[in-house]
Amino acid sequence: MLHVDIPSLADLKALAAERDDICVSIYLPTTPISQDTGADRIDLKNLSREALTQLEAGHADKRRVGALMEHIDDLIDDDAFWQHQARSLAVLATPENARTFRVPNALTRMVEVSDRFHLKPLLRTIAFPNTCLVLALSENAVRVVQASAELPAMQVAVNGLPKDAASALGKSTINDRSPSGRIQGSEGQKVRLRQFARQVDQALRGLLSGIEVPLILAAAEPVASIYRSVNTYANLAKTGIDISPDRLTDAQLAERARPLLDGLYQGEIAQWKELFVQRGDQGRSTTDVARAARAATFGAVESMLVDIDVVVPGTVDETDGTISLSSSANATDYGVIDEIASRVVRSGGRVLGVRKDDIPGGEALAAILRYAV
Repeated sequence: MLHVDIPSLADLKALAAERDDICVSIYLPTTPISQDTGADRIDLKNLSREALTQLEAGHADKRRVGALMEHIDDLIDDDAFWQHQARSLAVLATPENARTFRVPNALTRMVEVSDRFHLKPLLRTIAFPNTCLVLALSENAVRVVQASAELPAMQVAVNGLPKDAASALGKSTINDRSPSGRIQGSEGQKVRLRQFARQVDQALRGLLSGIEVPLILAAAEPVASIYRSVNTYANLAKTGIDISPDRLTDAQLAERARPLLDGLYQGEIAQWKELFVQRGDQGRSTTDVARAARAATFGAVESMLVDIDVVVPGTVDETDGTISLSSSANATDYGVIDEIASRVVRSGGRVLGVRKDDIPGGEALAAILRYAV
């Protein structure tokens, strides 16, 4: 299984509000294959040296720079840490500490140095984790399979997950004909399947707590409808794999799940674009960076799409949102688009990190406003 620790919305808000004289944000693609992580360690070391060059050019305090680099060097040397990776690694460091997030998305390699963290790449992970879990459920068996866009399917161990319906209920079969209240016949079978489904849902809570990846249900009727009636996980996909999973391999389940995962992403983007057009007729949408900066500063952005790959160096005025652009990245300025996104998050708006092709007009951002600005 991919080892992920995706930041929560509360984490993101706290990171967006943090200010320090030195904040280094490093993103790099990684491999989940532990024996192949040597190149990733070297890549992190090289990126940290890029940050060091910027800090030295900006005449940062040498002692504080040394403290920050020690955090990163310790991380590079931590064998146990590198045994468990996902597809990308985010390192957010100050002289006081270094925080890491292992994420399932393939992020672009980058390093940013400023007085605040560069968080835009993490926004895609929160909105579209690019991986899902498949719950393969039938009366005879239960398993959970992780499926991602590019990696092989992997079965996930879940503590307390029942083996099958009969053993979960302490019976040899759930189809016995002995009457006991309404526990008899086809109605009795549904009651017992519902009891079984609740046990499965309960076992999954430990696995799903704190994460927001989609859960795709692979089950035939009536098991599919019964499980959905007791499910407590908010990110259970509305569309599932509507056949019995008993004869499907993990790889076949993942193969059937990937188009559904793509559909979830495309569906959400399509709905957002439709609303963007509607709000445009009311003067409440924009792809203009300067206007979006003002709106974000005044808390007027309801939701926004941002290009996770583009970095526009500069600053955004704290009072009126006026933008000042820079010719190149340095240790004083920061990413303007990232700062706009951070202000939207801090004011309770929603930001979706996407690729440029998903943004109306192919711009760096697109915003839906709460009111015209």
